[in-house]
Amino acid sequence: MNLMSVITVTGPRAYPPRVTRFNAPFWQSLEEGKFTTTCCNKCGEATFPPKPICPRCWALNPSWKVLSPLGVIYSYTVVHAPPSVFAAEAPYAVGIVDLDEGLRVALRLVGAPERLGVGMRGTVVTLKYNDGPYFAFMANE
Repeated sequence: MNLMSVITVTGPRAYPPRVTRFNAPFWQSLEEGKFTTTCCNKCGEATFPPKPICPRCWALNPSWKVLSPLGVIYSYTVVHAPPSVFAAEAPYAVGIVDLDEGLRVALRLVGAPERLGVGMRGTVVTLKYNDGPYFAFMANE
């Protein structure tokens, strides 16, 4: 079923996502511990973030697919001078992760920034805030 680990975070999300009728299934699945995205019913292309129109063949009405949360860090950076809304969290890392299923995803990296490295394997995790979920990548140490 590819359930993700859950990390409880005290307080609300610093920058809550804009939940729409289209992307609500993504956020609901994340709440349930599943990392999902859209997959085209015509050509089979999976994309992230979820999209209502396939970028490959322009078909409408994709289906939802549960992704494996496993992947590897492709690139990352440590943010020391963040936007004011994230100031209390600095320094923190953000990066690009290549999921084992072939998608490349940008997301927050959790853990000590000085222990991260390109090529490190890990897993997408659910960050459970007081006001809802978010997602991040936790590298194996």
